[in-house]
Amino acid sequence: MKFKLPELRHSFDAYEPHIDAKTMEIHHGKHHNGYVEKLNAALEVQKDLESWDIQDLLKNLEKLPKDIQTAVRNNGGGHYNHTLFWAILSPEEVEPGEDFKKAIEDAFGSMENFKNDFKDAALKRFGSGWAWLVMDQGELKITSTPNQDSPISNGQIELLGLDVWEHAYYLNYQNRRPDYVDAFWNVVDWSRVESRWEKAK
Repeated sequence: MKFKLPELRHSFDAYEPHIDAKTMEIHHGKHHNGYVEKLNAALEVQKDLESWDIQDLLKNLEKLPKDIQTAVRNNGGGHYNHTLFWAILSPEEVEPGEDFKKAIEDAFGSMENFKNDFKDAALKRFGSGWAWLVMDQGELKITSTPNQDSPISNGQIELLGLDVWEHAYYLNYQNRRPDYVDAFWNVVDWSRVESRWEKAK
């Protein structure tokens, strides 16, 4: 399977001032595209893997030839994680439905507690990585992963992911990762997160 860079749902400047247009342009066109190109290059000589989709690859890393495992983990994870990230962004925050909001409140005590715990996971991720809301054996949980590792490789289902690599925010926020995390909530399309939750249940 030849993987392709997905098109964005909105223009580069749609998320300003929370995520600036230049960051979006570089993040999508350079970083994400780079992961796609390197993933395809790693798989080029593995004809037996042509029928595998990105989820198959990331769920079965240990079954891949050892000489491409790291490249698929890094670049396949980068492609998969970013594809989810773009999909849950909206020019303005879309509120969660009542059922999903209640599920979050049941799991974390309140929406405010959830956001605080999620922010804590994002800030404690040393260096590059991601913060996640996942379904883990039927339960909502917050986790984080280093680099481009994805929860799907650990048997979890990603509902919401925030890229905390510096390339995701440095032009606008410099070293102010907490400000970037706070701004993120202004551009989350909760209807799409909720849709993933419904499918995961």
